[in-house]
Amino acid sequence: MRTKQCTLWLLAAFLTISGMIFAQNVKEMNPTLGRLLDFDPKMGEQWEKADKILEEIHWDFSKLTDDNLKFFKQIHYNKHEHEVAPGYYDAIGSGCSWYCGGGTESISASSYLKSNNPTITYVPQNAHDLSFKTAWVEGVDGYGIGESITYYFKQSAPRITKIIIANGYVKSPKAWMDNSRVKKMMMYLDDKPFAILNLEDCRNEQIFEFDPIGRKRPLENKNEIDKLPAWTLKFEILEVYQGDLYDDTALSQIYFDGIDVH
Repeated sequence: MRTKQCTLWLLAAFLTISGMIFAQNVKEMNPTLGRLLDFDPKMGEQWEKADKILEEIHWDFSKLTDDNLKFFKQIHYNKHEHEVAPGYYDAIGSGCSWYCGGGTESISASSYLKSNNPTITYVPQNAHDLSFKTAWVEGVDGYGIGESITYYFKQSAPRITKIIIANGYVKSPKAWMDNSRVKKMMMYLDDKPFAILNLEDCRNEQIFEFDPIGRKRPLENKNEIDKLPAWTLKFEILEVYQGDLYDDTALSQIYFDGIDVH
């Protein structure tokens, strides 16, 4: 038993040292802070009510009553002015963006928390549904150190120059404080360490800028290029800010901006 324990200890020490060596060769990056994601669940409910009003009249703005317009003004609802404006929890509107050129092919995670509430999930796809109301939450005991989420891109996908992260469960102040947040992540490009992302413990969008990442071949024949294996970005949790109530670590969104769209 002691021999086995000694072997396991040596293996753990070797992996730790190897990780430190990798970290020394990978650049560390700090974010630029973007929008404050200061959501109020009660206001979110009011916006959902306003959405239903517009859906019932099939977005025919001429059918809005004076009471409707007064209600929209009270809650600072702007979608009646322009249909592509973002909703209350939306990361982006439905207008032109990097996503016009493609986006991710699929998303997976090493684990996710199973929910007892049928109306709430914590699946990895939540971290890229472009809604700040949802979150990916890792599903292992403890703080999720070593757990990861991976994004897969077709070879024809537009290149990425910005990665925008909403750290923690930002849908409400209580959810954000109760759950753990990521302090440091290792970012892998095609499974190779690419950068260490240092995240602030705040409810702002956190923006990391890069030289173009992605497409390596000229886009001459999209169908042929897309037969090649997808390229990937993986984000691994290295350190966390501990939540007040739960050790579960949450990420609301990781989404992208870049070039090659128009």
